Amino acid sequence: MKRWLALLAALPLAAAAQSWGPRSLEELKQETVRRAERSIVPLTGIKADDAREAMASLQTLEPDDWAAAWSRIGERYFAAGDYFHAWDIFNVARWPSERLSPGKQKAYARALEAFQRYGRSLNPPIETLRIPFEGKEIVAYLRIPRATGPVALVFGINGLDSRKEEVIARADGYLNAGVGVLAIDMPGTGQAPILIDVGAERMFSAALDYLATRRDVDAKRIVVQGRSWSGYWAAVLAYTEKDRIRGAVVHGVGIHEYFAPDWQKKAFSTREYLFDIYPARAAVYGTKTMEEFLAYGPRLSLVARGLIDRPSAPMLLVNGERDTQQPIADLYLLMKHGEPKEVWVNPEGGHMGRSERWPQGKVLTDIVEPWVLHRLGVARTVLAQAKDEKEKDTVKPPATPAKPDPRITLKPKGGTGSNVGDDAPGGGARSAEPGRGGTPGTPSGSFTGAPPKP
Repeated sequence: MKRWLALLAALPLAAAAQSWGPRSLEELKQETVRRAERSIVPLTGIKADDAREAMASLQTLEPDDWAAAWSRIGERYFAAGDYFHAWDIFNVARWPSERLSPGKQKAYARALEAFQRYGRSLNPPIETLRIPFEGKEIVAYLRIPRATGPVALVFGINGLDSRKEEVIARADGYLNAGVGVLAIDMPGTGQAPILIDVGAERMFSAALDYLATRRDVDAKRIVVQGRSWSGYWAAVLAYTEKDRIRGAVVHGVGIHEYFAPDWQKKAFSTREYLFDIYPARAAVYGTKTMEEFLAYGPRLSLVARGLIDRPSAPMLLVNGERDTQQPIADLYLLMKHGEPKEVWVNPEGGHMGRSERWPQGKVLTDIVEPWVLHRLGVARTVLAQAKDEKEKDTVKPPATPAKPDPRITLKPKGGTGSNVGDDAPGGGARSAEPGRGGTPGTPSGSFTGAPPKP
């Protein structure tokens, strides 16, 4: 831990108080409490009373003030031995990045300490991996369900402002299906040993090399799951590691236009993001000025890298038509090149497909997790068992017409990137009654046919 803190301290902190907005101090307080009350990211799972207490003590938009307001509550949970809630609170204290101030660095260190204690208390416990990598180490988590032989595995990567702790802490759906989970920080975040750059996916390849040495992991049955920014890494690995993975979930699709300076400047005003979107994005590159930041990204484009037309592992592309953080045009671009992909688009959804009718949890349980299990070859058995158990204990109600699910709609260009209301694109003030999209019975994301053979 001390070695990592020294390394982090040596990195330049991204410049910026929370003046990047888009909210004033009072607006930020109100929106933070509202998101906690409705369990909206990044306050998912945070108690509303804790959010009210933290916001009551927040006096400025400075990063260290945000960290201190939450850390006081985290220390109280830690002292009481409630390490899960201590971690959850400290995790908000360091949000969106521990690289933005000394106070956020300290909060992140406390979050890691609380999470270690929480992880050891679980059954089965969360194992901390330390994989040698280019003179440093990759720190990852691995949790394997009780099994008589090697298990299939989900290779989970965090996003821009989430961390590997969140990935592994909320993986019960896979564990209950008998699937293991590895959680790893993407480059430029958390404990990752390198920043984002062309070729940084070699870090994930090193982790796959390690997994191939584990007797309790079936290295021939691995699916990569990216989320938000790490949807990019999931797509890259679908190309570069197509022979070693069963598939990749590109949940949030930023692969080409996302990196364009015009899109980045437009996205800085999004109200989907709680605050400090530019400092968080600059931190993962390690850039110090806006000019450097805008010039850095385009090299990462899958088009610029010559990947987009290459053969790939199967991909599931998921996003919302009204995403203001990543351009929906990138999803359509990826869909139209290379191997055929399976696609799920929410016409009324914002980032990662979220909307009032399709909150993030529903997108995961109804769309992403079934596809992952299907690709791993375990979906049919698990779903059949669940259905049998449910039918034993419940009486079926009369059939009623179901609301149509979101499906893909082909358009010559991407979505509008509109900022109408915070919740319209996935977070903020309640939007008007959502429109009904799609055709009954034919949503994108309907997965049929036999799962791959083990």
